[in-house]
Amino acid sequence: MQLPDLAYVRKGSGPTVVLLHGIGHNKGAWDPVVDVLAEKYDVIAPDLSGFGESPAFAGGIAYQMPTAVDHLAGQFEKWGVVKPHVVGNSLGGAISLELGARGLVSSVTALSPAGFFGPISKLQALFALFVLRFFAAVGPDVVVRKLAGTALGRRLIGTLLYAHPERMSAEATVRDAFFLKYCTAFERTAMRAFGYRFDHQVPVATTVAWGTKDLILPHSQSKTARQRLPQARHVDLVGAGHVPMIDDPQRVVQLIHETVAEGQSLRP
Repeated sequence: MQLPDLAYVRKGSGPTVVLLHGIGHNKGAWDPVVDVLAEKYDVIAPDLSGFGESPAFAGGIAYQMPTAVDHLAGQFEKWGVVKPHVVGNSLGGAISLELGARGLVSSVTALSPAGFFGPISKLQALFALFVLRFFAAVGPDVVVRKLAGTALGRRLIGTLLYAHPERMSAEATVRDAFFLKYCTAFERTAMRAFGYRFDHQVPVATTVAWGTKDLILPHSQSKTARQRLPQARHVDLVGAGHVPMIDDPQRVVQLIHETVAEGQSLRP
């Protein structure tokens, strides 16, 4: 099974930290933290397949978690890294936990990871995601650019993802809206997520952090995560939304530092 290589950015030196974004997003989601992390780590931020600048899987290849994990493991080898530390948000958080469960990484920092929803909250998440996709798809580019130029417009565009979407730059807001509009794997990934559940143990240093103002995967799901991952450290990101890198980048960086340090101390 031949899978396409991922587009990525790589900065810094030190222990390798791989940053995995959520569904419909792109590697630019990590812009608020990537330069700070690169002062201490070899940071790799890829676009997942079918998002950002990465090509989608061929039509006959299913968007399912085992395939995504195998694909990332193969990319690690191509990037020349062994058991990196991984940080993921939403879908990327779920992939990070799956990589950790397989023992393919040295630590996991999962920010509002998918896979802990119940039947109702799963429908809520899918509804919110398809609302985002719909408005990105039907919004004329000129209108998106106009809205992104004001704080109120950025709040309208990003209110489901961030507690403080007005903190996004106009350029980043337009970039994210266009990548969501033109991504080629959204529906295939979202529908597979409908049947996904994370229910494994993760034998590496693990932090699960949840924004208390998350509107996609509400903070109530953190209770389920605590039950299924009792060995992990669980943290509330007070006042942060679903994508906390914009809302509280300093806290996100701090959690990554702490989790990587724990993972490094446990490496043989």
